[in-house]
Amino acid sequence: MDYELIFFFFAIAFLYSSVGFGGGSSYLAILSLYSFEYRLLRTIALVCNLIVVSGGTYLFAKQGHIKWKKTLPLVLVSVPLAFLGARIPFKENVFFIILGSTLAVAGIIMLLEDYLRKASIEKASKEKKDMPIVNGAIGGGIGLLAGSVGIGGGIFLSPLLHIIHWDKAKTIAGTASFFILINSASGLAGQLSQDNLAFDFEMILYLGLSVLLGGQLGSRLSVFKLSQKKVKMLTALLVLFAGGRLLLKYLG
Repeated sequence: MDYELIFFFFAIAFLYSSVGFGGGSSYLAILSLYSFEYRLLRTIALVCNLIVVSGGTYLFAKQGHIKWKKTLPLVLVSVPLAFLGARIPFKENVFFIILGSTLAVAGIIMLLEDYLRKASIEKASKEKKDMPIVNGAIGGGIGLLAGSVGIGGGIFLSPLLHIIHWDKAKTIAGTASFFILINSASGLAGQLSQDNLAFDFEMILYLGLSVLLGGQLGSRLSVFKLSQKKVKMLTALLVLFAGGRLLLKYLG
């Protein structure tokens, strides 16, 4: 087992969980630098997502940072679409092109989040933010993409909810954490349902323990005292770099 990989996963789990993410996008980016079977990448990323956000979701919920009435429409539509997305039989090069595009777009959105939020014409009215149809459409679109590439979707959901002034920052972080949890489970189920699940017990054990520790530390710092601005900037630069590298490799 590569100790460098264990360290990377610990750092990613700590970084992402501090802003309510699972880290699936960056796990995939790091794993793509190694010579692993590409279906295994999705499995590892989703399992690590589940480990990280399970603790994070519990902590956010315990602190009252998840508003279940607003959150349920997001996940009720996203779960079946994440399941269906995971069943799409991509070829390896197509998978990495889609993944690279996904990471690059996510990085750009995160970098421009503050600007887009200020420029948004969305009003902060309770009636508009609580519309179940709008929440369902947001969750469904992100869920389908998440299941297809093997991420939880929080890296898209969180910036989007900030841009439309969906709720306060802690509530959005808690919502993203739960969203990632439920969609990661659905994505794994989708892979398993078509016998498309690659598994390496030893690797998942070591990496799982690493993200468990990193995720618990990051979640606790987020809930109690950690500022999110610099963490988001670092995350955006990381996924943008990884996405660009994948696109250059598989489109070049």
